[in-house]
Amino acid sequence: MTVRATGRPSTRLEAAQAHAEHVLGVRKAKRIATFGNGGLYVRAGTGAQIMAWLVDFTVFLFGVGAGVVALSLVDRAVTLSDNLAAGASLSLLVVVPVLYGLCYGNGRALGGVLTGTQLVRVKDGGRIGLKACWAMLVRTLLMPVLVVVLLVTAFSTGSSDAPGSLVRTTIDPDATRRLHEAGIR
Repeated sequence: MTVRATGRPSTRLEAAQAHAEHVLGVRKAKRIATFGNGGLYVRAGTGAQIMAWLVDFTVFLFGVGAGVVALSLVDRAVTLSDNLAAGASLSLLVVVPVLYGLCYGNGRALGGVLTGTQLVRVKDGGRIGLKACWAMLVRTLLMPVLVVVLLVTAFSTGSSDAPGSLVRTTIDPDATRRLHEAGIR
């Protein structure tokens, strides 16, 4: 098999994408990628990733809000110092995503469940496990900062490529399962 208009042989990924078009459709077939170990998967769509993040961010905001309400009720009963109340309120910004991440070891937080996506390790597609707490902290607290940095980088350098390497990725588990059931691995 050769790539149209270039005459060069197609790569394994290009061949898989071409064969998967009739199983997954053209749009999902274009999102096929490879893990570090060579296994194929289907990346989640941008819209699904944004919606999953939005749901998780909403849960984060709700958790922080509930924590602030709980702190204010404790303050009413015990009268906390202003410094303690402010410090405890700020610590909620870190504590809430870490606690939410404890439920996230399989890569399916509420956002992932509602959008049909899953966060996995790039090297082999495995569960993210105990690092889920860190992943949720990054996802909810640091992601807005990353978006700003990427926008500034894109406008100043003309490229939106972020430096560093990707450790986790979001997959479409249903499409990936169908891909593998079709014998395309």
